[in-house]
Amino acid sequence: MMKPLRLLLLSAAVAAFALGAGTARALACGNSAGYSYLHMRVPSHGYGISARIAGPDVFDILNGHTAGFVGVGGPGQGPRGSNEWLQVGYAGFPSITGGDIYYEIARPGSFPAYHQVSSGVTVDRYTKVTVLEMYGRPSYWRVWVNHRPVSRPIFLPESRGLKLIARSESWDGGTGGACNDFSYRFRDLAIARAPGGDWEPITDAIYPIQST
Repeated sequence: MMKPLRLLLLSAAVAAFALGAGTARALACGNSAGYSYLHMRVPSHGYGISARIAGPDVFDILNGHTAGFVGVGGPGQGPRGSNEWLQVGYAGFPSITGGDIYYEIARPGSFPAYHQVSSGVTVDRYTKVTVLEMYGRPSYWRVWVNHRPVSRPIFLPESRGLKLIARSESWDGGTGGACNDFSYRFRDLAIARAPGGDWEPITDAIYPIQST
């Protein structure tokens, strides 16, 4: 199943990160493009990122979508300023019970592709999600869910050095500010210090709230 996540339905945000006992929470209804984010920026580069994520404990998606994910890359981070990213996590949509586990790929010059891994995941269930560069195959990545690969090798040109991220996202679907109400919980965040693994817990992350 492949669909562009950002064209799928119609949102804005209450978002929550939980790392251990700490929680950061924000209420926002999007920028001029209708997006709101709560970022956890990792201050150093790595070869992969992993977390356990649980779906929203508050769930009122009026329009668009919500998502909680980890990934690599982002808008303008690819070769010559192109869009390039790979992300995996939860997504929620209006009138749908539970959430999707999904991954999304954006390659330079191509539209983002949404891949559904599973659907109807309950809000109290933590799922381990990972993106990781493959050992011995520079710029090739795989997506893992609960310690199992769920994608084929994915080539991301010149992807070494891309930023690693953990993020909650909401989009208002072009409604001009309709607010979605949700929270995603993140635990056991770690980054890979080498292709294929060498995991290290994230202890120095920062949690800026942005609508960008």
